[in-house]
Amino acid sequence: MEKTHEIDESPQLKLASSSSFRPRNPPLNKYALACAVLASTNSILLGYDIGVMSGAVLYIKDNLKISSTQVEILVGSLNVCSLIGSFAAGATSDRIGRRYTIVVAAATFLLGALLMGLAPSYPFLMAGRVVAGIGVGYSLMIAPVYTAEISPAMTRGFLTSLPEVFINIGILLG
Repeated sequence: MEKTHEIDESPQLKLASSSSFRPRNPPLNKYALACAVLASTNSILLGYDIGVMSGAVLYIKDNLKISSTQVEILVGSLNVCSLIGSFAAGATSDRIGRRYTIVVAAATFLLGALLMGLAPSYPFLMAGRVVAGIGVGYSLMIAPVYTAEISPAMTRGFLTSLPEVFINIGILLG
């Protein structure tokens, strides 16, 4: 005679084995989200600068009496100088840390914006664009690195994409 043994499954096992069971995603870490948003705010400034500069170039050209070539150099200098900032951001963040590098990026961009806003001439305006470009490079390099380091693995992709979203928001605002 053969005996069959019945195994009594616990309610948790029945729930886990059912087809309607879906694992819950952990809640979004509010601290990591706040840090990522704050680290990405410099990207709004970059987008805003791009958006505003496209319209301001017409008035700058007339007011400062500059040529089309000078306008092209003025607009493109921000992107070229951001390379300098991004190369320097790695070494700076290793020396003083990620958070303080974000502060350096914001301060550099602020200084560049002040120089551009108070510029009475083309060379002064170019100096402001160069300084702002370096700040932009710092910001675009360090914000995703900082965000990736503080984010949990489950939300890292979402949080590190915030700087790109904020650039577009800045362009829209500009």
